[in-house]
Amino acid sequence: MKKPVLRELWMLLLLLTATMAWSQNLAVMDQLKADPRRGYGNDYPYRQTDEVKLTKAPKGYRAFYISHYARHGSRYYWNAFMYKEVDSLLKVAHEKQLLTPAGEAFREKFVAAKDELQAGVSELSELGWQQHQGIARTMYNNFPEVFRKGGNVLTISSLAGRCVISMAAFCQELVQCNPKLEIREQSSRMTLDGVVPTDGQNPVKHNYPKGLKPRYEQHRDQFKGVDVLRDRIAQRMFTSTEGLPGRLHHTTSNLINLYTSLPSIGHEGMMGNIITDEEIAAEWEGGNLGSYSWVFGPHVQMIPIVEDIIRKADAVLDGSSDHVADLRFGHDTCLGPLTVLMGINGADKDPEDPNEVKYYYQNWETCKASNIQLVFYAPKKVLSSKRSTVNASDVLVKCLLNGEEATLPIPTDSYPYYKWSDFKKFYTERFAKYKQ
Repeated sequence: MKKPVLRELWMLLLLLTATMAWSQNLAVMDQLKADPRRGYGNDYPYRQTDEVKLTKAPKGYRAFYISHYARHGSRYYWNAFMYKEVDSLLKVAHEKQLLTPAGEAFREKFVAAKDELQAGVSELSELGWQQHQGIARTMYNNFPEVFRKGGNVLTISSLAGRCVISMAAFCQELVQCNPKLEIREQSSRMTLDGVVPTDGQNPVKHNYPKGLKPRYEQHRDQFKGVDVLRDRIAQRMFTSTEGLPGRLHHTTSNLINLYTSLPSIGHEGMMGNIITDEEIAAEWEGGNLGSYSWVFGPHVQMIPIVEDIIRKADAVLDGSSDHVADLRFGHDTCLGPLTVLMGINGADKDPEDPNEVKYYYQNWETCKASNIQLVFYAPKKVLSSKRSTVNASDVLVKCLLNGEEATLPIPTDSYPYYKWSDFKKFYTERFAKYKQ
């Protein structure tokens, strides 16, 4: 082949690569523009996806089993310090007459709500309950063939109350959909390995590596982000910052955290226009980088969750389990790393360029009530027979992330469906290197 032709092919490949990167970036940024609250990251309240069109099952197949992991739903802020520090800040600023009219209006609304906020710390909100009801009903409506005849469902939860109540909301809605379902709910130290393996109360101890660093951190200086919001907040809140308690950066971070938590607890609008969704979205990419480091660090420690998924699914296939679904309710500290471990939508790509991280991981996918669903399919003729076992080689599995079909790093010629045997082989081999 002549060199000019080679050069043209090489240029075409570069152009194609650049076009693909541009389209990926456009898709991510378009989602953010369409819904600026995605910029809240893992504080983003889950949005129902009833309008999503799922790919039909391959001809001759139907769904028969679902394995699932979910984060608890919307809640009050996870610790009391933020509420207490904001309360102290507003009190001092008011006494020293350092609040702007907008700051004073916010203070009055905060004072009226602070008893509720401080009492509700870390607890599930009404919206959190509704989110899991909605997800359960959507699951039932999307896969009625799994639940139509009733059957047994096992659900396990972390020991945290917000997870237990999320589990209760989900299970109650499933039973409302079909009273013939028999659901056992369990929140126990004995089941922590399948839902929060890193919990200090887990009697099963593992020695997987933690604190891993994504490669982009070596090149963080290549990222030029926007960071002007904190200055704007200070200007809108205070006539002067002299004499205020604490460091200004920490103070404004508390205010941002409060703002992004308000829609989850029914106090949207409390802060007026001191902060806007569009401003949060404008600085999302920098926050997303930090989120990727946060979920990447412990991702290998989530191996027991995937092993629990495999073990329970295999028990259904070999007839030793009669479950139609196995459900898990935990935290973003597990679900986020789990997406990296499993490589859902490319989250395991670990790019070196910090500007490429957003293509493979978006922290709004680890939102309140975020969830992973693995839906299992088998030939109808096998499922309709009287045999109690299903051959693993006949089984296909589809992954949904927050209700939408997602990719896995497993070869397939029938996306979004993957062979269960390939699924097991891929992850067993991926985990082996951490067990040696």
